[in-house]
Amino acid sequence: MLNRRHFIVTGAALFSQPLAAQSVIDPQTRTLLGGDITPAPVTSDLVEEVVPAPRAPVSPPNMWPVWDRRVTPANYDPMTTNPWGFHPRFLPTLVEANAGLRPGDIHVDAVARYLYHVRGDGTAMRYGVAIARGNLYEPGSYTVRRKAKWPTWRPTDAMIARDPQAYEQHSDGMDGGPNNPLGARAFYLFEGNRDTYLRIHGTPEPRSIGGRASSGCVRMVMAHIIGLYEEVNPGVTAILYPTENTVTARS
Repeated sequence: MLNRRHFIVTGAALFSQPLAAQSVIDPQTRTLLGGDITPAPVTSDLVEEVVPAPRAPVSPPNMWPVWDRRVTPANYDPMTTNPWGFHPRFLPTLVEANAGLRPGDIHVDAVARYLYHVRGDGTAMRYGVAIARGNLYEPGSYTVRRKAKWPTWRPTDAMIARDPQAYEQHSDGMDGGPNNPLGARAFYLFEGNRDTYLRIHGTPEPRSIGGRASSGCVRMVMAHIIGLYEEVNPGVTAILYPTENTVTARS
């Protein structure tokens, strides 16, 4: 993420020291009379006040277990616990995987708002998700090149330009933690070596699950993605399927 260095120019001018009392400047020739003291040169310099660069956002590892407990409900059972109040179909569910799917890969059904993680025994874990608003959702096949616990976050330049009132305040980045938009865990999606800035991540807004809410990413309940995190290895493929705008949902 990018750090900005700000400079404030005061515009104040610096003047030379006063001449000695016995020294006089001839106004016609601009030469020194009545003394042998050479006047200091007249200068006009701009004073540059350097403002310290903003500190880089941080996510202290010693806080990760504390935050994990904070976002995991008491007596948590992933398949039944639902203090968030969304439809029960979005709770983690073990389902049969279609033949031919590669174990480890992730499939996001943007129509039904499901994420599937394919297991090696012919099954898949299904989770409810939220996807991006409008045309911000980008279907395609991506590689999970990186994953992170309690990641820091900076909005993209496009997000800042699109909605400066919401995002400009975070232009220098945001610390990891329960209020960070990436939540407890994040998977970073790449096309080749190019970071797409698309993520599959936890969200501090779990009531958005099942809807279209993000600026391009796929959102999960934080407790759910904590459970999924250790099962996903960098290098697997994440396929984001088209939305209902381009395909017809099947029952």
